[in-house]
Amino acid sequence: MSSAAGSSNAASKIRGGGGVAVGVLVMNVTTYGFTIACAHILGPTDYGALAAWMNVLLVVNVGFLGLQATAARRLSSGEHALDDVEPHLVRLTLVTSVVLGVVLLALTPLIDVTLQLDDLLMAALLGASVIPLTIVGGLSGILQGERRWGALSAVYIAIGAPRLVLGVALTAWRPEPRWAALAVAVSLLVPVAVALYALRHRPLRAGARSREAGLGSLLREMVHNSQALLAFFALSNVDLIVARHTLNSHDAGLYAAGLILAKAVLFLPQFVSIVAFPSMAADDSSRTFVAAVLSVVGLGALATLATAVLPGLALIFVGGSDYDDVRSRLWIFAVLGTLLAILMMVVYGLIARGGTRAVYLTWLALVAIIGFGLTVQTVAGMLTVVIAIDAVLVVVLLIAHQRTTAVPSREPTPVDSYPAGWDH
Repeated sequence: MSSAAGSSNAASKIRGGGGVAVGVLVMNVTTYGFTIACAHILGPTDYGALAAWMNVLLVVNVGFLGLQATAARRLSSGEHALDDVEPHLVRLTLVTSVVLGVVLLALTPLIDVTLQLDDLLMAALLGASVIPLTIVGGLSGILQGERRWGALSAVYIAIGAPRLVLGVALTAWRPEPRWAALAVAVSLLVPVAVALYALRHRPLRAGARSREAGLGSLLREMVHNSQALLAFFALSNVDLIVARHTLNSHDAGLYAAGLILAKAVLFLPQFVSIVAFPSMAADDSSRTFVAAVLSVVGLGALATLATAVLPGLALIFVGGSDYDDVRSRLWIFAVLGTLLAILMMVVYGLIARGGTRAVYLTWLALVAIIGFGLTVQTVAGMLTVVIAIDAVLVVVLLIAHQRTTAVPSREPTPVDSYPAGWDH
């Protein structure tokens, strides 16, 4: 009996992993298709402004990811009934999205100056974008925690495909960074609609209240998780902002183009963390974590090898002949992306085991990148600084993960107990 149940769970994981992999692949391909198209249409200087805007959006994306991780961990752990905790998650999602949006709108002038956009409207679009983005995060976490991989895959596809279609159309019509930013903001309404449709039969109303599953408890956990993820995404994006202040506009554009490849490699194995996270949160075994890290390393190595062997194809991917000066270094950007992918997997592993304190070390690494990055004046110098610091951080956090005390083992909630829908 137990053997049959184990085989069923294994098969479910394989199917779920395959479905999420497809969804994430479509999201990444369409998202980077939008990025590549903008790099071609706008050219190095204007694309540098858009890249800086997109990187800040990626940093504030921690609201999305913090909510998703909190929801997925709570639902996967089996500690609370779905109908009890999910209404609190929805409330937390709405409050967080509005607060983040208002804060960013208030910071519009500072964002404009810091990113050197010279466009207050474009800066304000960050605040407008973060509200639907954060809402998608909370709803996606519910789907992930319920292991409804089909619905979650549909949400991921809806994040990327509308951005590509609308973004290319608007940017081609009006080749200015602000129009590309507007396309991102508007397209984020689509995954909100898809996630709400997927959860239409869930009783997302006030359920039985408990101290453990209450809003305050979830808020504290979300803050801890978001802090850990904010540290990671700030670290992985601060180098471009530093580059815009230390390199000339052309070299900063080249560095931004190289980061297209680095971010592609970073998010290539994203489906691994999505599928592995519920199991890492529900099980104190380190086998899932080790397998996930090895998978990330393998995919990163393949991407780096492909970039080294086919630099011309990689150059097309990052923007074409206008960025030819960075061709010989593209494989190094792939190495950077691999390091970041490993680091992200380790951070999620620490979150799943409640060991987010170790991630405070990431803030020290960020300060180091800023400090050393301000002393360099070349693309090669910036790459050397960032890769060296990231590599040291990966080793330190891997050690910290091994020393993290495992939480008591919990049996994950059976997949069959989750609601029907776009499930398995």
